[in-house]
Amino acid sequence: MHSKQTVKYLCRTYQSGNCYYFKTELITHASWEQLESLSWSTPRPISERTFKRREKEGYKVEYINETKQPALILPFRRGEMKEATEKRPFS
Repeated sequence: MHSKQTVKYLCRTYQSGNCYYFKTELITHASWEQLESLSWSTPRPISERTFKRREKEGYKVEYINETKQPALILPFRRGEMKEATEKRPFS
């Protein structure tokens, strides 16, 4: 269990209106006394309920509005995927 100083909770809101919740922890790769060895861990998904509960408990919370453009959708017609996979050199 991490203390309130070594964990933060993230809420990422996308242009679609979807919200995704994550937890990240402060970790060290050498020693807590070497500041250059400290970094945030990979964000781990959590539930909205956990996020709200931790926010009420006083944990550090960060709201992030993502402004990335939506992914480009490539239309495939039936049969094109088969042709594309046959041309792969390492299949």
